[in-house]
Order: sequence, then C-alpha cells, then structure tokens
Amino acid sequence: MAEFAGKTVLVTGGSTGIGNAAARAFLAAGARVIVTGTRAGPADYGETDGDLTGLEYHRLDQGDLDAVASFDPGVERLDALVVSGAKVAYKRAEFIPETFADVLATNLTGPMALAMRFRRALAEARGSIIFVGSVASFRGTIGQPAYSASKGGLLTLTRTLGQALGGEGIRVNLVAPGLVRSKMTAITWQNDDRLAATEAQVPLKRIGEPDDIAGPILFLASDAARYVTGTSLVIDGGLSA
Repeated sequence: MAEFAGKTVLVTGGSTGIGNAAARAFLAAGARVIVTGTRAGPADYGETDGDLTGLEYHRLDQGDLDAVASFDPGVERLDALVVSGAKVAYKRAEFIPETFADVLATNLTGPMALAMRFRRALAEARGSIIFVGSVASFRGTIGQPAYSASKGGLLTLTRTLGQALGGEGIRVNLVAPGLVRSKMTAITWQNDDRLAATEAQVPLKRIGEPDDIAGPILFLASDAARYVTGTSLVIDGGLSA
C-alpha cells in the first residue's frame, strides 16, 4: 500500500516507542519520513530503541523553544506533523516546580511551538497535526502532576487549534493511548505485579504495543479522516469504557 506516496511526514520523538512505530508505518505507506530525537544521531541508538532505517533523522529537544524556532528539516510542504516526543518524571519528582516546568515545556509548550513552526508548511499541503496524548489527558495520575497537566492541556490545545486552523485547511487531532510497552513505561511493564494488575483492568487483557497506536495515527493523517478535526481518539484496550 502506498497511500502516502509523495507525501512528507515529520514525527517528533520518532526514534523510539509510539513515534518510531508511526514513522515506520508512514514509511511503509510510501511517505518521506523525517524523525527527531534527543541524541546526536542514529549511531547513538541501541537495540532496545526503534529502527531508524530509511528515516531522516534530526536532533531536536522539543522543549527548547529556540531549538524549535530554528529547526529546519528542509521542507516547504508538510502533509502530517506527528508530535510524539514526551517526558515524564517518576518518584514524585514532578512535585518539584522546576521539574514540573521542564515536563510541561516538552509535553505542552513544545507541541504548540512545533505547530506554529510548521503552520505554513502544513497549510501549503492542507495537512494535519496529530498530537500523542494519553488517557492521562482525561484523568489525573497521582504521582505525575506535570505529565497529567500537560496531557490534559494537549487535549484542550487540540480542540482549540482544530478550531483556529481549520480555515487554513489544517486538521488537528489527538490520540490518547493507555499503557503502551515502551522505554518510558518500563517501570510498569517490567514489574510483573504491576503489569498483572494493569492487564486485569483492561478488557482486552493486555497492555498496548506501539504498533497498536500507529494505525490510528495513520488514519487521522489520511484522506479517510478528511472531515475529522479537533477530536481525540482513545486507544486503551477498553480501559476507560
């Protein structure tokens, strides 16, 4: 299938986890795919990271507004911007104001800056923005106030930009995954007791895999979703049902 042949997609956080799964799915569908990560280059990623073969890699800290403003991957048209890069702090570190601000910079301020940085290129292609939120977009997470606040803000940002950018032909949507197996969530799924407790609550009786989120992201970027904007798609195995 080459549904995205001739199209250009940018995936932030595309070196690992959900971002990498989405990037590889777009690549398989024929797109030119640009990804960002925080390390210097592909050689700095190991076996437990994503596969960067065929992807155009750029280093970017999306929480650094100056870096976002000057980021130039060499595109004049952009068919989809997938903002998957995110940060979380454990052991109640997010109750420290400086850490709280740092997480918000990456998870909320950065996505807004990226949307504005590529607004013209997206309008040129009548493209779409897909933010990767979380089930935490809809409820609190007791140990991560910054993560929850940022993902909740991302949901409202999606709705607001969906309204504000619609006249420019830009669609803005959000996917809200439940627990997905990735390096960021290893603290949960590598603990047998925590994993079992989580899976017991999920109607489908398993946690998600990055590929489970990639398909819905491609749908939201495709012509099949051409009348979908300002909305969110929960992908959590039925947990929130």
